[in-house]
Amino acid sequence: MTSAAHLENYSPASMVTEVLQILCDQKECAVECLYNSTVVEALLQPIHNLMRGTKAAPNCSETALIYIADVLARIASVEEGLTLLLYGENMNSSKEKSSTGAHIIAQFLKKLLDEDISIFSGSEMLPMVKGAFISTCCQIYGTCEGLQVLIPYSLHESLAKAWKKTSLLSDRIPTPVEDSDSVSSISQESQNIMAWEENLLDGLLNFAATPKGLLLLQRTDAINECVTFMFNRYAKKLQISRHKKFDCGVLVTQVASTAAGAVALQRSGFVNALITELWANLECGRDDVRVTHPRATPVDPIDQSCQKSFLALVNFLSYPAVYELVGNQDLPNKAEYSLREVPTCIIDIIDRLIILNSEAKIRSLFNYEQSHIFGLRLLSVICCSLDTLLLLEAQYQVSEILLRAQEESILETSEGHRDFIIDGLSVERNHVLVRMNLIGGPVERILPPRMLEKGDDPYPWPMFSSYPLPNCYLSEVTRNADLKQDSDLSKILLHFKMSDKQTEWIENCQRQFCKMMKAKPDMISGGALVELLENFVLHLSESPSECYFPSVEYTATDANVKNESLSLVQQLGIQMTVRYGKFLNLLKDGAEHDLTWVLKHCERFLKQQRALVKSSLLCLQGGCAGHDWFVSSLFMLMLGDRQKTLRFLQQFSRLLASAFLWLPRLHISVRLFSLF
Repeated sequence: MTSAAHLENYSPASMVTEVLQILCDQKECAVECLYNSTVVEALLQPIHNLMRGTKAAPNCSETALIYIADVLARIASVEEGLTLLLYGENMNSSKEKSSTGAHIIAQFLKKLLDEDISIFSGSEMLPMVKGAFISTCCQIYGTCEGLQVLIPYSLHESLAKAWKKTSLLSDRIPTPVEDSDSVSSISQESQNIMAWEENLLDGLLNFAATPKGLLLLQRTDAINECVTFMFNRYAKKLQISRHKKFDCGVLVTQVASTAAGAVALQRSGFVNALITELWANLECGRDDVRVTHPRATPVDPIDQSCQKSFLALVNFLSYPAVYELVGNQDLPNKAEYSLREVPTCIIDIIDRLIILNSEAKIRSLFNYEQSHIFGLRLLSVICCSLDTLLLLEAQYQVSEILLRAQEESILETSEGHRDFIIDGLSVERNHVLVRMNLIGGPVERILPPRMLEKGDDPYPWPMFSSYPLPNCYLSEVTRNADLKQDSDLSKILLHFKMSDKQTEWIENCQRQFCKMMKAKPDMISGGALVELLENFVLHLSESPSECYFPSVEYTATDANVKNESLSLVQQLGIQMTVRYGKFLNLLKDGAEHDLTWVLKHCERFLKQQRALVKSSLLCLQGGCAGHDWFVSSLFMLMLGDRQKTLRFLQQFSRLLASAFLWLPRLHISVRLFSLF
């Protein structure tokens, strides 16, 4: 007698599905044969029938639906197929958008998850059907375009609701009693529920593939469980996402870009595991690896065994993650460290690898030079975020510690000369100090190399143990403020003097400006650009249709803001901005006081629009974390004119663009909460 497995192999449904799968895997064949409305409509027809009622689909089985979902998922995994499902074969067609494949699939899955459809009630295969269509939708909402189309269906809420219900069921399963007949049935039931729960978590986790999806995931309050699920699969060396080959680093980077995600990663044990693996490679090494050549010298690139850990840390350490896990925390700075003491968190990495300000820390490292250079390389990368740089400076005075270490590298000669000892650490510290002190593009600063040169003078770059930097690291930047105003720019400015009855003036100005920027990008002087911005924002702020946010009355005087305090991070940001502005000949003496005045007024202006929020997240306790770089940049653009800067910001705050360009604008703002 032929077994059920053999019957399945020779069933028409499985054979057709296998052929379709083969075609899907061959992109050129799929484009020619499958990516058309006829095939998609044929695949979706049973779903149409089921949503109309069970009588309309008498021959549609659970197995058939699973096969259909699998083929649709393969179609959605390719750009051409996804476009077909999202918009149909004719994107410009007047056909109702809700009838395209993606909408039908989302509607069907939502009905399945919400148990709003009576098909296959009580069937053991129903969770498999749901899981198959979750897989299909994951391929769709795992992209920005697909998520935008599926947002109206709130699949994240349906998935979260189903997960919470399943989680409660798993908690209620009784503990099996030995020698009981019910042991096997309970065990099977438990496995089925756990498998379904993991399927739902996997579906939720796939929302983290896009920034907006990550926001939706956070709003379900299931992010901690999703990240724990991700870490468990990572620890078992399983594919992170079942439905799409996401690299772990991609999802970690995405999740760690928010404070809530960073905290979830730490709670899951991911950070601990990452640092433990790093320490094992960096300090312990592998005993089973035969050493055929000496270890790389410290000025060479990071040892290959540590590269994976280095990249993982860099992906994780976004500013929101650093602020949430490091903010307001002191370094351990212990009197003694055991050689067996392994770091477990980001603070420990900073304490043991970056800020080595004591003999106890140095003695605790087996490979002091290599490990410290690793820490300095990590510092060099994460400080590319100026907010991270300011935070580390404010809390730990990193520059001061590195300068002190450079001072200790000076060798007093018999002739009374003071020469720096040139080694891997002093070269790396020199590079990091220049990078941290000078901001700007490649034509505005000169970074010393990390490599030594051959010859009598292996490192011709001057080292230093105090600020200011030697002039050789400063590029000669001259600002020509007397550029002749181009006639095309005059045409743009002329639009602002025309009658307000002209309804197309915004489009005309934008078109003319873009045309000029493409043809003559160097012809716009700073003063002309300021005039253009002021007039443009003024006109927009006076048009009710262009104002996304309501006008806010601001009557605070200088006396009112006198007692406003700025954080140490803000104060360091002011110093950095003014130093950079003076280097570009944009700011003059007294600019530091004026920028402080502007930032205090901005803080007062934004504070009156903030909501009261209770949260365990550090970033939601008080003002916006980090320096206000938008205001600082605008202040430099306005050549340090504080009145003009503040007036522009008050007008600009009414426009929707302010929510995207001016980050503190919507920090715990009542306007932000009104959007949800």
